[in-house]
Amino acid sequence: MRALAAALASFALTASASAAPPRAGLVVPGQSLGGLHLGATPAQVRASWGPRFGRCRDCREPTWYYNFRRFEPQGAGVSFRGGRAVALFTLWSPPDWRTNRGLAIGDPAIRVAGLYGSLLHVTCTDYYALTIPRRNTTTAIYVFDDQVWGFALLARGQRVCR
Repeated sequence: MRALAAALASFALTASASAAPPRAGLVVPGQSLGGLHLGATPAQVRASWGPRFGRCRDCREPTWYYNFRRFEPQGAGVSFRGGRAVALFTLWSPPDWRTNRGLAIGDPAIRVAGLYGSLLHVTCTDYYALTIPRRNTTTAIYVFDDQVWGFALLARGQRVCR
């Protein structure tokens, strides 16, 4: 019994030590962002992206920010409602993120239409979002200065402009 407990403790330490937000994240519209799905619990997010995150002080919903480097804004984030993830998103245009169709952060915005067709255009403050609606989700492709700037996977009812 002690050996089993020691093995489980070792596995838990190894899993959390290796967990981190993905530097080369994959977005599957309507399904996942950075390996996480909408509806994930805080425990599932910690297991996947790790225990090191900052908490948003001014957000309507509990929101965690996973930055790749301390005091630098690039990374990924998650917002919760009722103990479940309702928004998964990139932060500050992290390099090496792409969709499953090959649209990458930094690509020219015109490439979006070639891969996804005509999408709904939502104007935000200093940028816009091209959205892919599904039954219960919206995937947002954020564009700034005519380049793909970021991605989000949002549950129904979540604001596209963050």
